[in-house]
Amino acid sequence: MLSVIPLTGLPEVRPGNDLAALLGDAVERAAGLEDGDVLVVAQKAVSKAEGRVEQTDDVVEAILREARAVRRRRGGLVIAETKHGFVCASAGVDRSNAPGEGWIVLLPEDPDASATGIRAALGDRFGRHPAVIVSDSFGRAWRQGTTDVAIGVAGFEPLLRLRGTPDGRGRPLENTEIAVADELAGAAELVFGKARGVPAARIRGVALTPGDGAARDLVMPKDRDLFP
Repeated sequence: MLSVIPLTGLPEVRPGNDLAALLGDAVERAAGLEDGDVLVVAQKAVSKAEGRVEQTDDVVEAILREARAVRRRRGGLVIAETKHGFVCASAGVDRSNAPGEGWIVLLPEDPDASATGIRAALGDRFGRHPAVIVSDSFGRAWRQGTTDVAIGVAGFEPLLRLRGTPDGRGRPLENTEIAVADELAGAAELVFGKARGVPAARIRGVALTPGDGAARDLVMPKDRDLFP
């Protein structure tokens, strides 16, 4: 049975906090870890702990600085490609749940490394290494509303590649790939509390493919991008 449990009781994360220790305390309050568990952590918590916050009067300048390229722009809306390769609004720069008025939160420098560090620290503490996802809210082309997606992963393959396996009628699948990491990020977002201070969740009961995958594996390769 699949279960998604919010990890409650975390304080407001501030620069320099040991986020893995705070998450470990929350995991203990939720009866610990089991083999195969997945920990999903909101990007804002990771960014704050890593000091990726700043006070500025020029948000647009920060967006352009964080962007590798601007894909589209309409008024104050900027769709940009980040230095990580993600295409999203405002290059991930956000003012919601920032430390205070006039502050912004930036994406982690290396979300995969952030996930790896959290996984290692929890493994040292509990003797079990959970899969870890750093998630963020993204909009989607041709769809209204946002959903959380994985921008950092550790301990598993974020894509389930089914090419060559048979469908229900025995016909070989030709191109099917399932973004498992994004699906788990979206599931965790259902119990996150953006206004309640719940920045993490533990997912149990899902079978993942172990590996050294990265969230960059989820980015559409440029040679397959129909909308450059």
